[in-house]
Amino acid sequence: MLGRVTAPPPDATQEGGQRIPQWGFRGWLGKLRARNLRVRAYHRPGTIERCAAPGAGPVARTTSAKMAAASSSDSDSGRAESKEANSKWLDAHYDPVANIHTFSACLVLADLHGDGEHKLVVGDLGPSGQQPRLKVLKGPTVLTESPLPALPAAAATFLMEQHEPQAPALALASGPCVYVYKNLRPYFKFSLPPLPPNPLEQDLWHQAKEDRIDPLTLKEMLEGIREKAEVPLSVQSLRFLQLELSEMEAFVNQHKSKTIKRQTVITTMTTLKKNLSDEDAVSCLVLGCENKELLVLDPEAFTILAKMSLPSVPVFLEASGQFDVEFRLAAACRNGNIYILRRDSKHPKYCIELSAQPVGLVRVHKVLVVGSTEDSLHGFTHKGKKLWTVQMPAAILTMNLLDQRSRGLQAVMAGLANGEVRIYRDKALLNIIRAPDAVTSLCFGRYGREENTLIMTTRGGGLIIKILKRTAVFVEAGGEVGPPPAQATKLNVPRKTRLYVDQTLREREAGTAMHRAFQTDLYLLRLRTARAYVQALESSLSPMSMTAREPLKLHAVVQGLGPIFKLTLHLQNPSTARPALGLLICFLYNEALYALPQAFFKVPLLVPGLNYPLETFVESLSDKGISDIIKVLVLREGQSAPLLSAHINMPVSEGLAAA
Repeated sequence: MLGRVTAPPPDATQEGGQRIPQWGFRGWLGKLRARNLRVRAYHRPGTIERCAAPGAGPVARTTSAKMAAASSSDSDSGRAESKEANSKWLDAHYDPVANIHTFSACLVLADLHGDGEHKLVVGDLGPSGQQPRLKVLKGPTVLTESPLPALPAAAATFLMEQHEPQAPALALASGPCVYVYKNLRPYFKFSLPPLPPNPLEQDLWHQAKEDRIDPLTLKEMLEGIREKAEVPLSVQSLRFLQLELSEMEAFVNQHKSKTIKRQTVITTMTTLKKNLSDEDAVSCLVLGCENKELLVLDPEAFTILAKMSLPSVPVFLEASGQFDVEFRLAAACRNGNIYILRRDSKHPKYCIELSAQPVGLVRVHKVLVVGSTEDSLHGFTHKGKKLWTVQMPAAILTMNLLDQRSRGLQAVMAGLANGEVRIYRDKALLNIIRAPDAVTSLCFGRYGREENTLIMTTRGGGLIIKILKRTAVFVEAGGEVGPPPAQATKLNVPRKTRLYVDQTLREREAGTAMHRAFQTDLYLLRLRTARAYVQALESSLSPMSMTAREPLKLHAVVQGLGPIFKLTLHLQNPSTARPALGLLICFLYNEALYALPQAFFKVPLLVPGLNYPLETFVESLSDKGISDIIKVLVLREGQSAPLLSAHINMPVSEGLAAA
């Protein structure tokens, strides 16, 4: 052997071939790098072969192999060191088989025991959504692990009281309940209030209890209620509808005596400060439910302080402000809209309509950053005004906030399907992290005793831990910090001429008269516009019918060079459920200039929502290169006034003009 690898001391643990004595990130990383360099440089024995010449030993071949291995290892280590030197992150830990399957809402970093040692709380979905568990990690190892009754929806830490020592409580939303832990021990269980069941459903199960209907009839009637009723069915009825015919009778006999209960579930959760904005202030829990409601819970008694309604089911929540003073809630819902609610409103005050479904919602200062299924990030104000849009190179899988408090930096992190994690401040790209697998959850904060730690989990269940270097400074991709160079360029302002000075004096002296003249002209313009609009409505000159009983749309397309043109009329019935019958189309034109094969014909039945193209041909008779207007009138049988009309400016016939 040309080198010897010293065995680790007894107090060290082996994980993934790395020595981890304890969770001191930087000391551990320094020892790890030194050990890896020693192993690469010295523990590469050459291939010993027998030489043909007598007296020649294996030393020469071994020495050359050793030198080649040493040179290659030096180049590899040099490239690795240069790559790591250019990176802003230190690779602290990577376990591809950590078996953690979760998303960003179920990752929390918190000091659960109040000893300054922050731990990682994971609401693990389990492989394939089976066997959900609550895991608490200290460093790279799992500290505790406990099963959950249902799949977790969100996790959050909050302070319930101001008593010393201040140790935050852990809230985990799962199914219809919120499980609260203190010091990693169960403390309280809050259940959502039950919802009133469907009265028709109750009556059917009451009849089944008295054996007045058979299971097959019960199934048919429950299916009818599910399709038409506004109140959803209970879980008991939904399970019954999924059974086979052979299993229905036993299910009815088992459950017909039970009371029908309809229970909603929690879809999302966040925290809201109670009355102070301090970091260590008491916070309330805000729950988003499947029944399109938002609930604000008291942190001590766990009673419902406020209840707000939404048009759709919330999936992402962001809160700002204090509950007792003023607050805003932003809820991204399944209908593709984001609703903004304030303290005194039971219903949304503002609505942001997205062109695609949201996949993440993060509040950066006063800007709401939304990720959509169109592979893009959008920035909005709290009143719904769009500020910017950034296109991503791949689909967005997860989003979270990067808050570097030591430098006052807040940015948004987006995990993409191509394995990249992109960090943006507004629409400026700050950094790109490339992971070995697609990242499905992100969490940034203090872990252990390191302030700026990034936790990532991958699609295959891996765990990646990175530490932000203390000397790292995020610079925008352009490399320029501060105002743009164009802001410092002096404008070539022309000198004030005599005409400009005279005009300024005249405006100063006659400002009132000029304003009155402007207002008079403006009112006259509005009056003439209103008169023209009324005249167009009375004479049906608009291409769209304004009557509620006969909603119609008409537009025409002229094709051809002449002397024969193809005229296509597109007629549409925009009503929701009422077809249009008994319509006629009439053409008014100068017979000395144009000829049509049929100037008056009947329109077929117009089905709502469909576009009907009606084609005819127009022949130009003039050889002088002139054109005119053809009027198209849509009439109803028995009425002289048209429903709508259109004026078509016919083009000049190029065929006759050329002849």
